Amino acid sequence: INAEYGSDSKLAVFGEKVTSYQLFVLFAAWLGWGFDVFDGVLFNFVAPTVIPYLLGYDVENLTPDSKKVISFYTASLTSLLLVGWAIGGVVFGRLTDRYGRSKMMMATILTYAISTGAAAASPNIWVLAICRFGASLGIGGEWAAGASLVAETMHPSTRLWAGAILYTSAPLGLFLASFISSFLLHEWALVANNPSISWRIVFLTGLIPVLVALLIRIKLKEPETWKAPTYNNHAATWKEKILGEFREVGVLFQEQYRKRTISGLVMASIALICWWTISTFIPLIGNFLAADEGKANNWSPEEIQETKGKYVLIGTNSFNIGGLIGTLITVPLAERYGRLPTFFIYYLWSTISIACVFAIPMAPVARLWLFSLVGISVFGVIAAFTFFLPELYPTKLRALGSGTCYNSGRIVTAMGPFIVGLISQEGYDPLQVIPYVSILSAVGVLFVASRYPIETRDTHLPEDDHGYDDGDDNQEEMQPLLMKVDDTS
Repeated sequence: INAEYGSDSKLAVFGEKVTSYQLFVLFAAWLGWGFDVFDGVLFNFVAPTVIPYLLGYDVENLTPDSKKVISFYTASLTSLLLVGWAIGGVVFGRLTDRYGRSKMMMATILTYAISTGAAAASPNIWVLAICRFGASLGIGGEWAAGASLVAETMHPSTRLWAGAILYTSAPLGLFLASFISSFLLHEWALVANNPSISWRIVFLTGLIPVLVALLIRIKLKEPETWKAPTYNNHAATWKEKILGEFREVGVLFQEQYRKRTISGLVMASIALICWWTISTFIPLIGNFLAADEGKANNWSPEEIQETKGKYVLIGTNSFNIGGLIGTLITVPLAERYGRLPTFFIYYLWSTISIACVFAIPMAPVARLWLFSLVGISVFGVIAAFTFFLPELYPTKLRALGSGTCYNSGRIVTAMGPFIVGLISQEGYDPLQVIPYVSILSAVGVLFVASRYPIETRDTHLPEDDHGYDDGDDNQEEMQPLLMKVDDTS
């Protein structure tokens, strides 16, 4: 914390020399992303309590019709989070390029923390929806700001492990959210027995990241490579000024960036859709396995319910542990073989592990523990985007390009909660559905094998020293990018 920007003191980390300030930047971004995930998934744990409460239902006496209504609103709010996540990635990505990495990382953390905390005071489902949407904007924007900040602060020789370490906070954020929610909703009787306040206290824990934002405000500086861009914007109205701020979204698809943007969009979308589909289905699979086993062994309803909680916990923790391992494996793979071979390995691993773990007959507990194999690939591959996507763009487009590519897949994923809800209501076996996700992973294998994506190994971050070109029509266009990357590779 006492490290100063530009400090010459260096520490040996993973065989490389890094300054104490660089470690502080990594730590701040690590905390920001970890609490990003923490705040993002809190709703998943409190939904069975808060949705019936705000709709006026008694959870002990739910009818089939009321269960459908609850399922609909739960899916709607989850989908709203994913859509807002995607919008936040684009909006805050642009603002991060415009106003700075550390400033926007602080702003995004405050956005999702305050919005999550405010949800505790929700008097009805509509206010809760507004709070969740506000949180989703900050959650989507924080990744772009943090990833760009770390990529630009770290030396190229340390960028790989820094990106991987950054993403290890995601499974830890899930663990923390699971622990706090379980304690407040089920274990601490004083709170758990009062459904009118238990979910509110859980949401209030979402304010913890405010402390991280304060730390960032005090100590974090902008990277030396980032400079506030100079604009010659003569827009006459506030509407034209706002539109001008986000005109660069179209620049991502201009000829010099089109291949990079399409590569990032396709690869990130495949990874995110696979991750969200698997993680969303885990509770459903755990419940189904427990109910099926209980029926076969004539268990009591209480025993089945207890086993459901146990199976969901085993499946979730196993998936997260595998994700943590897979995240760390990205470093040696990317260093030894390159970025694209790493993605190829992960997509191939996903294809095989999803098909085997979910389709091959086996004991319920054994299947749940093998979720770790799926987590290694489905969860671990996302860590590679923390260093791959920033390497595709120059400084003035880095956060916007990275945020757009990384978060756009969530628009498609937003349909997932409704599909899960439908399968749950109709009583379908999720193990008959989830193996088909391996087809999407196989598409990732073929896309990387096509050699269309760009390999960014052994290159410095692309910089655009020419800035913006103010034409006669006031269109702000990026100059052609000078790259060390061979686009034919």
